[in-house]
Amino acid sequence: MKSSGIKIIAQNKKASFNYFLSDFTECGIELKGTEIKSLRNHGATIGDSYIVIRNGNAEIINMYIKPYEQGNLFNHDPLRNRQLLLHKKEIKWFEMKIKQGGFTVVPTKIYLKNGRAKVEIALAKGKKLYDKRETIKQRDLSRSMNRGDDE
Repeated sequence: MKSSGIKIIAQNKKASFNYFLSDFTECGIELKGTEIKSLRNHGATIGDSYIVIRNGNAEIINMYIKPYEQGNLFNHDPLRNRQLLLHKKEIKWFEMKIKQGGFTVVPTKIYLKNGRAKVEIALAKGKKLYDKRETIKQRDLSRSMNRGDDE
């Protein structure tokens, strides 16, 4: 998918199923040289990753960026913690929401925007089992409506 200089690398489809998402924010990510090369080759997953705020910095935990094939000795640790580039006001706002309880921050998308790596993060509140069932029911209903099935 390439439109208006945006190339999507990875999406977290589990996030919208497991959480109620709100307050989407775009932020930069601190990467090493081989990491950005690997990202350009679509070598990333964010399925189990989450954001933690430590010492006034936002970090993404458990994001996998596969090692770059030509990186040899300069390759990075695939699961290292990476710092997110956000304004202090945004970090404090997310920290306040997390401390209120029931909220967490999860990455929803990684993409390249005008050649720079960006991460879309969202404030998330966990769904209960009955909420997940309702999501499945709505998805199945919309699929059957699109197909024109009569039940």
